[in-house]
Amino acid sequence: MKRFFCIGLCFVILVSFSFSAFAAGDSNIDSGGGGMGQGTNQNFWNPGRDGVRVTIVRECDNIPVSMPIDFSNYSNSDVVIHFQYGNKIAYRNGKELEPKQGGYACIVPTNPMPLIVSSSSQEASIHAIRNYFCREGTIQDIAVATGLDYDILVSGAYKILLEPIAYFKYSGVMFAMTATEAAFYNKQTGNGLRNKMVSLTHKNLPLAMFLETADLGFPAWNGSITQAQSDDTIIANLGVGVVRFSELDEFDPEPEIESNLSYRCDTEVITSVQLTTSEEKTPDSPAYAYFSINGQTYSHTDIYIPEGGSQLAWVKWRTPKDPGIITITISSNCSLNIHEIVAEIVDINDNPPPDPQAKDRKEEFIIPTVPNKENMTNLTWGEWDCWWEEYWVWHSTDEEENGYWCDHGWWEYEWLSYSASLSGTLKTIPDEKNPTASGKIMKSGYGINAEVSASVHSSAPSDHITGAQNVVAYFPEFHYTTYWRLLKRLHTGTLSTFEFQQNPYSTYGRPVHFSPVWFPNGNYITYTEVFDAWTPAGMLKINLTDILIVKGSLFDDWHIRPVE
Repeated sequence: MKRFFCIGLCFVILVSFSFSAFAAGDSNIDSGGGGMGQGTNQNFWNPGRDGVRVTIVRECDNIPVSMPIDFSNYSNSDVVIHFQYGNKIAYRNGKELEPKQGGYACIVPTNPMPLIVSSSSQEASIHAIRNYFCREGTIQDIAVATGLDYDILVSGAYKILLEPIAYFKYSGVMFAMTATEAAFYNKQTGNGLRNKMVSLTHKNLPLAMFLETADLGFPAWNGSITQAQSDDTIIANLGVGVVRFSELDEFDPEPEIESNLSYRCDTEVITSVQLTTSEEKTPDSPAYAYFSINGQTYSHTDIYIPEGGSQLAWVKWRTPKDPGIITITISSNCSLNIHEIVAEIVDINDNPPPDPQAKDRKEEFIIPTVPNKENMTNLTWGEWDCWWEEYWVWHSTDEEENGYWCDHGWWEYEWLSYSASLSGTLKTIPDEKNPTASGKIMKSGYGINAEVSASVHSSAPSDHITGAQNVVAYFPEFHYTTYWRLLKRLHTGTLSTFEFQQNPYSTYGRPVHFSPVWFPNGNYITYTEVFDAWTPAGMLKINLTDILIVKGSLFDDWHIRPVE
């Protein structure tokens, strides 16, 4: 039996409520970068105009077996000069830079890529990049594009070479270049490219990807991740990432840690196990369960169970504020369905959308279908109650009717059934700083607010349940993937309320999400997942949507007049 493993790339995928893609690859990618200088109308780069060049490489000898193929969220039909058919391995092996005029082509993926190259206005998330290029759907897209069978690609015999690309104007001409090509081209132009575009071509682009460990004959990068680098350093070390596929059989002495449960950071949760007993557990001899969690012991005691019966035992606790893996061990005087739980603590506040720009464009965008994920809005569980049923019998000791009364009673049991349900509402409205919105109608490019209310109704004691504690919002411009917003908790309890967190790109510090200026006229549907409402029987969750209508764009509100 064989299985694929990931060493730290795709841990977010384990969040069961929202990330369903299977992690197919193991990345060797890190990134850096920073601010951008100001350009001119002849030399400039629009943040977000980036992509990734993909080449399949044979594991045994590091020889490329596919033509390089470029992926970008934009068609980039305005590119005039490019070097499309080179890759970093070929350049290392002596290939010369061969500029081509016109005919540039790239693949626009169905699921948009995350931001690849950082700038002062938008910081790329290495977590999102790793997650994207290690997910099964992306690997399948790459297999189709390169003509290699998916099962063969992930067999462990091949690796995927990734190289970040930037699309920018230099000397009035639109170029497409990888970091390696930019370094070679700078040498050809006598340092001309570096003089005009240093922050992009010699810092942000090469530092968008580099290796954490040596691979494909390229070294790991341990140098600065904030400073511009020389041409030779870039050619030798930077602008490269690798996705590899290693196979591990079940007898491997050091298998990866696999979690069988996922929790969010700083969240009150309920962990439960099933107790079964062959002898009755009573108030005189009750059942118990002890949970050892992150250095503390939590207990559920005074549990009553009839002979041959079973019941859940559970504890309520708060997860750590930082992500990681913790092992929960359980002990009891009854039989347990599980003795150890490996739980992953996940930070879901690490991948908000980048700052949209007024000059962003996406001409080929089609409004996507809203996700239709399963809700879990009702759960039931229970516990045994137990009491002594007296039955007094007279025992005579002699013929004089001397004797004594003896209680020949028994333990009586009753099942106490509980239930809990979750309901919720989502309301999206144009932000109050939107000057031309009317009701649910707004122009694209402006901000929107969200109000989420979630109610838990239960017949159980309060220590059996939690309120809904987390809400994540997804948006149509990202095909309800790639980026998300964790909402701010305003109040948590049986009635919980949430709103967007303060947007760092908002001039007024508003709790908004900015719709892209290029979004077409039609329904703008925000999709949210409300979850982390815990019971002994599991987690309640509900998915909510709300519609705003886009008519026109913020450019319609601009007015140009002569200077008086």
